[in-house]
Amino acid sequence: MVTRKRKGAHGRRLSARELKKRASAVRLVLTDNDGVLTDTGVYYGPTGEVFKRFSIRDGMGVRLLRTEGIETAIITGETSPSIRRRAEKLKMRFLYLGIDDKRLHLENILASTRLAPHQIAYIGDDVNDLGIIEAIRDEGLTGAPSDAMPQVARAVHYLCGTPGGRGAFREFADWLIDLRQGGAPRGAPTAPQGAPRKAPQGMGQ
Repeated sequence: MVTRKRKGAHGRRLSARELKKRASAVRLVLTDNDGVLTDTGVYYGPTGEVFKRFSIRDGMGVRLLRTEGIETAIITGETSPSIRRRAEKLKMRFLYLGIDDKRLHLENILASTRLAPHQIAYIGDDVNDLGIIEAIRDEGLTGAPSDAMPQVARAVHYLCGTPGGRGAFREFADWLIDLRQGGAPRGAPTAPQGAPRKAPQGMGQ
């Protein structure tokens, strides 16, 4: 597997050509919620969950992917109303809540979207993501935030330099887009390499 150079990188390596080929085929990015789109924290009050914190930069990542013809969907074991609201805000066509076995549910996703495994990318952070990561990584692309559990960090193609809830999804999105556009994958969460892409009009989400 090929990643940016980082401490602890290991696993099978993919050539730059293979990475570009895979990225060019991606039509849907699946993302876990807690630990990827959030920092794993949740705020509770007397009546239960109050709110979760999401990154505006991750929202822009969803929009940038859409300009490349790539949809984004959240798949999570949670059923929090805040996740549904976030998906609605980002105009996600697909949302999978209350999914205990993500690997098993992948078959339903492929059937309903009429996509194949090589057209899927996935980013997750914890051991309950390993099944779906293993199902996708042989043909598609996988990633994890910098603070992912060690088993997950070892299993993916790309380990972000940023943690969950702090722009990890955006970094994964940028990596995929850079690969599709033929540039070298970004090696760290720093200034973009090469000619800048034009972002969609309007503010980030």
